[in-house]
Amino acid sequence: QKQTILPLLDNASDVAKAIGACNTVWRTEAGWQGTNTDAVGFLAPLKTMTKDWNRTNAMVLGNGGAARAVVAACHQLGCSRISVVGRSPDKLAQFAESWVGTPEIATRLKVMTWAELPDQLPKTELVVNATPVGRHPNVEASPLREDEMALLPLDAIAYDLIYTPRPTQFLQQAQARGRAAIDGLEMLVQQGAAAREIWLGQSAPVEIMRQTLLSHLSGR
Repeated sequence: QKQTILPLLDNASDVAKAIGACNTVWRTEAGWQGTNTDAVGFLAPLKTMTKDWNRTNAMVLGNGGAARAVVAACHQLGCSRISVVGRSPDKLAQFAESWVGTPEIATRLKVMTWAELPDQLPKTELVVNATPVGRHPNVEASPLREDEMALLPLDAIAYDLIYTPRPTQFLQQAQARGRAAIDGLEMLVQQGAAAREIWLGQSAPVEIMRQTLLSHLSGR
């Protein structure tokens, strides 16, 4: 398990400690090392975009393990505020408390319930779906209603960690209203490439990996 392996490592990267999970492990003379490449994968498509991230308010829908990686990534990106949305006040409080040991992130973090969305969406330039809502086979579902998606600024980015279907209902809503849309396929490719480079010590064939994944998803 990504969480339970952390105390068994001889050394874990700062990002793995912050996220509380490790998805890449390798052996060195100093013992077992571990890191988390999800944040690297998440950031890859965003770093190709021209945007003043230091003035960007990010919102993460969901407060599970995937949300933790997104929070860490948004901090690395330099987002001025990171809001995390969940349905359980108790779980949200636990989520916020879990970042106390990482004050540079905790000071930018705000947790909120779904009832607060109408007030916050107009001030959000990056909204990330880190929930399973909209994943196959429930392809008609979206974590946001149409009227909620309409509240986003025109230059906002909608990012869905889900990559099946392509696009999800969430991203279809965003595209229909002229917002930029990113799915989770590139994140999957880039996190895998980052892990491969650690294991083999050489550049990963990212384009081949991407095309292979696309062929697999299309059934070819």
